[in-house]
Amino acid sequence: MGLMPGQKAADALALVPDLVTFDHDPAADRAALEALCDWCVRFSPAVAIDGDDGLLLDITGTDHLWGGEAAMLADLVARLARWGVPARAAIADTAGAAWGAAHYGADLTVVPPGGQREALASLPVAALRLDDAAEAQLPRLGLHRVGQLYGLPRAQLAKRFGLGFTVRLDQALGMAAEALTFRRPASPWFDRLAFFEPISAPEDLARVTGDALDLICARLEAEGRGAKRFEVVFHRLDGQAYPVRAGLARIGRDARRLTKLIVPKLDKVDPGFGIEVVTVHAAGVEPLAAAQARLDNAAGVSLDETLAPLVDRLVNRLGEARVWRADPYPSHVPERSAVRVGPLDPPSATDWDPDRPRPVRLFKRPEAITALAKVPDDPPVSFTWRGRAHRVRRAEGPERIGQEWWRAGVGEGETGPGKVRDYYRVEDETGGRFWIYRQGLFGGDEAPKWWIHGLFG
Repeated sequence: MGLMPGQKAADALALVPDLVTFDHDPAADRAALEALCDWCVRFSPAVAIDGDDGLLLDITGTDHLWGGEAAMLADLVARLARWGVPARAAIADTAGAAWGAAHYGADLTVVPPGGQREALASLPVAALRLDDAAEAQLPRLGLHRVGQLYGLPRAQLAKRFGLGFTVRLDQALGMAAEALTFRRPASPWFDRLAFFEPISAPEDLARVTGDALDLICARLEAEGRGAKRFEVVFHRLDGQAYPVRAGLARIGRDARRLTKLIVPKLDKVDPGFGIEVVTVHAAGVEPLAAAQARLDNAAGVSLDETLAPLVDRLVNRLGEARVWRADPYPSHVPERSAVRVGPLDPPSATDWDPDRPRPVRLFKRPEAITALAKVPDDPPVSFTWRGRAHRVRRAEGPERIGQEWWRAGVGEGETGPGKVRDYYRVEDETGGRFWIYRQGLFGGDEAPKWWIHGLFG
């Protein structure tokens, strides 16, 4: 029809009066391409986005699942066509040769191993992914086909068209490596199940989840490894993918335990007209030594081993950020003396100081109270907190704590006599035990104030 990319809309409408136009939406286009990239994981775990309208798949070791490269390529393009996504595709040893054959060669070209030199020879020089200047200048010199460049002196080509020109040529021919940025990191810990007929029943989804995890866990066990994160992805007939994830507190490879963590989350999977492919990924893979099975129900079992299944269930139900353990941190300031770590992380080298007991429940922010003391520097004899009066029966202290003036971020006004705290452990007449403190010293510019910082349980 005489239309071309970059043409002005007015010129295009003059050639085709009934032309339908839509506003360009680069963000939506990119999101659609990323969704297509995620869908292609059924063909390969390593998929990279190429420009604004292309995908590069590393299908090494996966084509046999479709009966060969040609059948795999035809299946991919046919599926896209059914969804209204026209595409051209090719397979070659190098990303550069596959790109050139897909854009300028015959559709569904499968370049034989080592045959990229012959396959590219008859293609235009634009098949090398050159910059605009080189692509425009080469035809003026009578160089229209890639094959015409093979016999030319490389030094002169690099001097005239730049080093990038020769690099692109070498990448296409397989004489130079090319790094691809895959959307998800390329990992060998990937397995796939395809079904002759689509499945949709909940019990079938639960069964194939266990089968997929059995596959990946068997591979991990054979290699003497375990993983901390597992992802099972259900691929529908219409291309929609539903990932379901599970994490472990410690590296493992028990398929039965993982299945129990993932099956309760399958209600989020909408099978639609059916699930045809299930893929499983393992991440955070580390060496894992085999453990000897115990001879009885208790001997030789560490506390971590018995806690790990419970921690895994809590983490996958409540979220990783909600399950943690408090470990001591070398700081005398109470609110900075503890840090959150994983529930089964190795114990900290720092231990709690038994001479300075701390409350079981430490408030995130101290709460103001009103207190009465016999003399200014004595512990209080009574205090009121949250509108309720408490008469003190016993008290221990004070423990004087000042701010860490040497820490970065502690500026003027955050240290000095007005910031000194005198902490007391007090018990009221009902047996409640509190951790309260007086901030500031008598005789200063401001009168000292009383606060409650925690409860001893």
